[in-house]
Amino acid sequence: QVQLVESGGGLVQPGGSLRLSCAASGFTLENYAIGWFRQAPGKERERVSCINSSGGSTYYADSVKGRFTISRDNAKNTVYLQMNSLKPEDTAVYYCATDVSVVAGCVYYGMDSWGKGTLVTVSS
Repeated sequence: QVQLVESGGGLVQPGGSLRLSCAASGFTLENYAIGWFRQAPGKERERVSCINSSGGSTYYADSVKGRFTISRDNAKNTVYLQMNSLKPEDTAVYYCATDVSVVAGCVYYGMDSWGKGTLVTVSS
């Protein structure tokens, strides 16, 4: 079965850190650009960060620039999102996806098919 599985979310205090993982099964991740997106309650899904297939090009939303770092380990078939200095406004369900264009500004052009995501809650 071809799928991406997100993990690593949880409850963290403001200023804390989390590392999210996006693991692929059923296909080789190294051939794809990958994006992280998030959806907060009552809000639309928004782009967070993207990385191209080689890892040489990345994109970050202004709201996370300087705090989040995207990386990939193709040997482990996994993409990571290191999140530091977390804020309450980072609270959301985080999703990863293929079908993204980094050069176009981390635009998602897929069929609106998403996994379960992983919940990040930033609260004291």
